[in-house]
Amino acid sequence: MSYQVDEKGYYGEFGGAYIPEMLYPNVEELRSRYLNIMKEESFQKEFKELLKEYVGRPTPLYYAKRFSEKYGTKVYLKREDLCHTGAHKVNNTIGQILMAQKLGKKRIIAETGAGQHGVATATVCALMGMECIVYMGEIDIDRQAPNVARMKMLGATVVPAKSGSRTLKDATNEAIRDWINNPVDTHYIIGSVVGPHPYPDMVARFQAVISEEIKNQLKEKEGKEDPDFVVACVGGGSNAAGAYYHYLDNPDVGIIAVEAAGKGVDSGESAATSALGKAGIIHGSKTLLMQTGDGQITEPYSISAGLDYPGVGPMHANLYASGRGEFISITDEDAMKAGLELAKLEGIIPAIETSHALAIFETRKFEKDDIVIVNLSGRGDKDLNTYIEYFNL
Repeated sequence: MSYQVDEKGYYGEFGGAYIPEMLYPNVEELRSRYLNIMKEESFQKEFKELLKEYVGRPTPLYYAKRFSEKYGTKVYLKREDLCHTGAHKVNNTIGQILMAQKLGKKRIIAETGAGQHGVATATVCALMGMECIVYMGEIDIDRQAPNVARMKMLGATVVPAKSGSRTLKDATNEAIRDWINNPVDTHYIIGSVVGPHPYPDMVARFQAVISEEIKNQLKEKEGKEDPDFVVACVGGGSNAAGAYYHYLDNPDVGIIAVEAAGKGVDSGESAATSALGKAGIIHGSKTLLMQTGDGQITEPYSISAGLDYPGVGPMHANLYASGRGEFISITDEDAMKAGLELAKLEGIIPAIETSHALAIFETRKFEKDDIVIVNLSGRGDKDLNTYIEYFNL
């Protein structure tokens, strides 16, 4: 059994393209062309060149000595926080801006939660001289003010989503509306492995540079390409998809996905999709989704804006349903403590999203000789105000 996408755009029972008729031309154009464009020599050359010279890849695979000693296992951090713009998101936006150019698009739209994808999209639009509109929930605009300022400095127009919970879900709704109204000249850069096929697969392929580098770097450090476990936080799940990608079909490598339990899985204020979700349709794909008995989407909650999403990418839904992935839910409190701990043990301040992944070591025990790779998906600059308020710093 393969955990990669099939030719119809499904991961097991999850995925597909459940879209209104008005979106069909946009999505079908992308679906019919994305793989061929990605295979073009000129595309690959420019993509790899920009990742190296502009993004700063490869990012280091860092042995966290003091953290490892505390938890009695070998922990390596894949330093995506050192990418230009401060997170893994730019790997995907570089790929998609090149894709948009090949498709002849002139205008870019995006959605963002924590603001990292919005910044990464605004960055590549500035790089390529393209118009950029970013939709962001009103609540997220308030709690991620530094990233909003960055987007504006980069020339993007930030449009607040004022409906629903005024967070990531609603920003995505607004972006989809825009795309329906501007089908010819606009490309929608989705920021995660969500949305209708081919987005989950395309985004995963652009982010797969993470696991490709891990294999090479681990070979150099440990004499083997395969760790015992790969750990990543999962909201929509693009950083996780990138870290897992080259290990999906390798049963010797354990996959651990860490979700946001918010104030507790059963508190009514949570974003733990695997624990609380059931199959449903959101933003164009069938996946696991937090919903009421009559199918209304439940409002998610997490202290981290990037994990505050009621669904999960179809790749991850399949990893959960099939048992291939081990899913762990982490509360706000435990995530915040883990972020502060990494700062004090290793001199690295992680994004609060990433802090969820780091928090599992308190309860999830590993063997002394296990090699555990944590995808350190983003840096904590954007979250300093949240850290300051939480810890009275």
